[in-house]
Amino acid sequence: MEKRIVIIGAGYAGILTAKKLAKRCKHNDDVKITIIDRNPFHTMLTELHEVAANRVDEDSIKISLQKVFARRKVDVKLDTVQSIDFDQRIVVGTNENYGYDYLVLAAGSKPTFFGVPGAQEFAYKLWSYDDAVILKEHIHDCFRKAARETNLEEKKRILTFYIVGAGFTGVETVGEIAEYVPVLCDQFEIDRSLVTIFDVDILDRVVPVLPEKLSEKIEKRLTKMHVTVRLKAGVCSIGEDFIEMKIGDACVRESAGTVIWTAGIESSEISGEAAKTLQSARRGRIVTDQYLRSVDNDSVFVIGDNILYTPEGEKMPVPQLVENCEQSADTAATNITCAVTGTGEMVAYKPKFHGVMVCVGGRYGVARVGTPNHMFNLPSFLAMFAKHFINIIYFIQVLGWNKIFNYMKHEFFTIRHDRSFVGGHFSNKTPSFLLVALRMWLGAVWLYEGIMKIVEGWFNSPQLTGFFNGANGWYNTILNAASGAAAAPDATSSATTTAAVTGAATVVHAVAGTAVAAIDAISSATTGAANAAGGAAGAAAKAVGQVLMNFSFLGWFQVIFVSGKELAKSTINDLAFKLDVPLMNWFVNGFILPNKTVQMFMQISIVILEILIGLSLLGGLFTTLSSGLSLILEVMFVCTTGLYLSTFWMIFAAIAVLIGGGRVFGFDYYVLPALKRQWKKLGFVRKLYIYND
Repeated sequence: MEKRIVIIGAGYAGILTAKKLAKRCKHNDDVKITIIDRNPFHTMLTELHEVAANRVDEDSIKISLQKVFARRKVDVKLDTVQSIDFDQRIVVGTNENYGYDYLVLAAGSKPTFFGVPGAQEFAYKLWSYDDAVILKEHIHDCFRKAARETNLEEKKRILTFYIVGAGFTGVETVGEIAEYVPVLCDQFEIDRSLVTIFDVDILDRVVPVLPEKLSEKIEKRLTKMHVTVRLKAGVCSIGEDFIEMKIGDACVRESAGTVIWTAGIESSEISGEAAKTLQSARRGRIVTDQYLRSVDNDSVFVIGDNILYTPEGEKMPVPQLVENCEQSADTAATNITCAVTGTGEMVAYKPKFHGVMVCVGGRYGVARVGTPNHMFNLPSFLAMFAKHFINIIYFIQVLGWNKIFNYMKHEFFTIRHDRSFVGGHFSNKTPSFLLVALRMWLGAVWLYEGIMKIVEGWFNSPQLTGFFNGANGWYNTILNAASGAAAAPDATSSATTTAAVTGAATVVHAVAGTAVAAIDAISSATTGAANAAGGAAGAAAKAVGQVLMNFSFLGWFQVIFVSGKELAKSTINDLAFKLDVPLMNWFVNGFILPNKTVQMFMQISIVILEILIGLSLLGGLFTTLSSGLSLILEVMFVCTTGLYLSTFWMIFAAIAVLIGGGRVFGFDYYVLPALKRQWKKLGFVRKLYIYND
């Protein structure tokens, strides 16, 4: 028999509940999951202030519901819920009605105005995607108008901003606007002293849920950003061009160009309607049992902001925070699955909250985090890092790689005016066409190396024994000489030592494709081995060069940095670097070198790969892939033969052109968009979110 689960609201709690239910019931064809929302996207409500102050693009706070539920058993309905018939178990929408066996109420909240006259009519809100976009355009328009205003007093009024509320949303909003104002002043050539920003609240300190020390830090930061904080000041009324505040016993009217209301929330319209039928309190929050079911109706589960539940052992109801949304979603999904399938046992909701954080603009934040029994404060940099890290954890659950990359692009890689806690260091401010010459030169070098290996016979006979052993012998000679080792006791070992010394530069340069020359050097050196066999260790050290670094890290790898000459006489062509990795040595000596067939396969593969990388970079086709392969080859060489520092530029060049290197004067400009369109059509790609918009 079919079981119908209807979820009202695609906010933080609703969207996670739907995904978790879809995963747990994916093999049960009798379960039908429907999620209803008025928007085709999920909105990141905690990031609205960033859009309002134009720090990030407005699309960055939207997550498409079709993308989230692609290839999942969730029916997304775009509709506005008008009412709920709990007796008949029917959700009444504007477009259609939805019958249910189990209902999940996750409709979230809306601003509450506490009966302040004019607040709803004249104040700007910040509780939805539309609110953020409207406010962004309004702020920009204020500066546009002020730039043309000739009356000084009217100019000041237009540039006066009042943010009502000094809680989380209020502080984050005023911080973002204060950070944005200098940018706008510079853009419109307005004196910064003409702009006035107030943060007003009846509270006695900002963000009172934080320790007093952190509240003081926030207030000091706001003051430093030229924000006037007015506490213990209630709002009497708001008009089109004024705000009245109760300071002491009197209401004082002041002119205002913009008033933004962030002073509290209550349940959304449909949650408020449900609260008239179901037991509720505290601005429409619905009372639930320990399993998050309404105490009046066990077919109705309540999650997120709509919950009014006090966990066992706690004094206060669960807070209206995103972490509550995430944890209640998991509990509700578990219990609904038990109810639908008739298996397992329901679990009580026992949330464990890990702290709160507040961002004051994009560069500064405070946080109090930890476990329920042990909280500690974080300094600004770590607080901002934690904020972004927590967002990424949430995105992994919702839209995987797609949203993570999108988020990092907006927050770090395309950020303007350095409005990030890492400044603008990661932001792409340099024209990418300047990298074209570097990309093509790197490609030409790889193509040349591949062709030269063919000329040297890499397709005809095994070359890797000399390729690896010659370089290893050279490094060992320098290291042994530096440690005062005795001269080689017999002609064979002496020949090897002398060979390494004589062919030093050539052997290490074999990494770049001159392996045959290295082998010839070793062979040539062997001819005169007898004459060199009696050389003393000190003479060998002088002939070989100098050890600059020889450090072993717990036996996992060894860092070797040497010069082929005395350091005073060395050039960059004489300095060589190697990471000696025992696991890599075992693989080379135990699997590749003993087998000529494997040697031929490896060296032919290397040659083909070098040629393909070269052609790819020259043509600007699949440059991300070819740059990645270039890095892999370079790392392989560093861990086997080592590299001269004069060759290290290839590593950094590959990193430089790794992302989008072929989009300018390359075939990637035409090919990748077409491939991306086809890639996104694949079912498993959309289900796993392994695509980038």
